[in-house]
Amino acid sequence: MTVALPRPEPPSPVRRTVADRPSGADLVFRRVTTGAGLAMLAILVVIGFFLVYRSGPAFDASGFGFFTTVKFDAANGVLGVLGLLYGTVVVALIAICVAVPLSILAALFITEYASGRVRGFLTGLVDLLAAIPSLLYGLWGFSFLGPQVVPVSAWLTENFGWFPPFAHKDNTLFLNSMFIAGLIVSLMVLPITTSIIREVFAQTPPGEKEAALALGSTRWGMVKTVVLPFGRGGIIGGSMLGMGRALGETIAVSLLLPQVPEIATHVLQFGGATISGFIANNSGASGLALSGLMAAGLVLFVFTLATNFTASVIISRSRSGAGVDA
Repeated sequence: MTVALPRPEPPSPVRRTVADRPSGADLVFRRVTTGAGLAMLAILVVIGFFLVYRSGPAFDASGFGFFTTVKFDAANGVLGVLGLLYGTVVVALIAICVAVPLSILAALFITEYASGRVRGFLTGLVDLLAAIPSLLYGLWGFSFLGPQVVPVSAWLTENFGWFPPFAHKDNTLFLNSMFIAGLIVSLMVLPITTSIIREVFAQTPPGEKEAALALGSTRWGMVKTVVLPFGRGGIIGGSMLGMGRALGETIAVSLLLPQVPEIATHVLQFGGATISGFIANNSGASGLALSGLMAAGLVLFVFTLATNFTASVIISRSRSGAGVDA
């Protein structure tokens, strides 16, 4: 007769503590990146305080009227940023309206349709546009593209003159217009918007794309139902970051616009000014004029910072970039 021996009780599990001990290289890298981030934040704060300090005399002289006055004539004691801000926003909006559709189409072709070699070539070509100095864009637009766009502006006024921005006055000069400046700035905005939108499209979960194709969807149907909805936040964020780039463009617009502050409702005709271009053309000012330019720069600084911050919030809260399924 066999007697069953009692089984020994298994030892109670011991909870193991996992200690995160980064290596020396990790510690150095973390400290360097943290220091770089804090340094950039400190630089922004210093620039903001500097602009506030130097713009004090202009705000004391003009008060709240600085934000509601169109003209900027320091010789007569008239300081206003409204005309400059209007031209800055109009040029940026024209650039975004041209650049964003092209960026979306380029990003879709690179991520969904182009082969490996073509994809790499187009990616490098688009990124190469960002390496071209803005001075060359301005010279090219002033000497070549501007005269070529004049017939287009005339055609728009003849066929769409009922639309207020495309209306024109008698004996209108179509050169040096905000429309031409917006087209040039759109080429400078194109690289950043295309890069952001392309990266977001590339992170679309492949499982969802394959599921759409498995259900019988065409390539365009898959793009319309999966890729574009997933990348909506990236499109909005990339557009706003591109707008922030367009708002601060200086050299090109200083060459393309006459830099006369005004509320020009007709974007196809001669005229217009932007904050950055006006500051560049009047950089030798002193006294109250210099303080007014600093105040205008402060307005542009706050406006651009708010635009970029809003874009970052939109991207962080969207599904875009959430990662791909393993």
